[in-house]
Amino acid sequence: MNFKIPQALLLKSLQAVIGVVERKQNMPMLNNILLALADGTLSITATDLEVELVAETKVETETPGETTVPGRKLYDICRALPDGDIHINQTGEKVTVRAGRSRFTLATLKAADFPIVDKVTTQQTIKISRKDLKRLLQKTHFAMAQQDVRYYLNGLCLETSNHAFRAVATDGHRLALSEIALEEAADLNEQVILPRKGVMELEKLLGDEGDLELSLGSNHARAQINGIRFTSKLIDGRFPEYDRVLPKDCRHIITADRGLLRQALQRAAILSNEKYRGVRLDLDENKITIEANNPEQEEAEEALEVQYSGEKMEIGFNVNYLLDALSAVEEDQVELGLSDANSSCLIRAPGAEATRYVVMPMRL
Repeated sequence: MNFKIPQALLLKSLQAVIGVVERKQNMPMLNNILLALADGTLSITATDLEVELVAETKVETETPGETTVPGRKLYDICRALPDGDIHINQTGEKVTVRAGRSRFTLATLKAADFPIVDKVTTQQTIKISRKDLKRLLQKTHFAMAQQDVRYYLNGLCLETSNHAFRAVATDGHRLALSEIALEEAADLNEQVILPRKGVMELEKLLGDEGDLELSLGSNHARAQINGIRFTSKLIDGRFPEYDRVLPKDCRHIITADRGLLRQALQRAAILSNEKYRGVRLDLDENKITIEANNPEQEEAEEALEVQYSGEKMEIGFNVNYLLDALSAVEEDQVELGLSDANSSCLIRAPGAEATRYVVMPMRL
């Protein structure tokens, strides 16, 4: 394999795929990226066995071929080189990278041993704008669990239902749901779970311009974005019946300035218990008092004017969960709905049904 490519072009391709190359891997091959050159097109593939990214770019081909090289090392080399052409040449079990007066020699591993996803059996294809999909991921991904033994919670549920496409995430203590209308009705009512790594890498690739086709299969999801082919394994499991935890009867509604409420919670959180992060909300007519304390007997209190005409009530929540939900609401006003002092809290923009957040109460 022998080719020449502009430094900026190679760096752009490497930046697109390098996120899935872990710094510490038990399998040496997963530290490497696959370089495959054929018909004037260079394909760069990276994988961690869960997510695969393939970047394609045109190059000046002299000798086609394929090999694997250490991904992070090639990326760091390319990033450190100045603008200009980079010459990459394979000789035996080594690859030489030359640019100007710089020369680097990298070890290789056999391309035949590199794990790639050849074919994805598509059951359904969703046509959606990149901006809409990015918005769905941004509004829900923070509620995914991390390394939970209930493995199906360590990802994001993507669901199609007639003319709607929905993203749902939950860690068992809170839930985030956002949906958009589809121009074309979905072929099937389908539900898949995209793993955390897949969600984060897909979000990075999405821009605000253009549409994409998201192909959903029984084991994989795939999308083509700006010359990058994204493929992710799906989590094999049944996502919880989230409809059952969405509050149906919120008799007590608090309407507040989102920014002021968020700032008050952030200040109170400073003196909350570092482990449990609990705050108490005391509700009174047109007023909410936020209280926090910690094992050092330190206390914080914040009073805020709100629109509220229900009964007096005290209820505790994890302040981080409240802040995450408030950060995801875009409107100036926010609505908190409660049934009673032991119920979960429904957070949304006033009257909004498309994006909702649920936070379970905690005992203080």
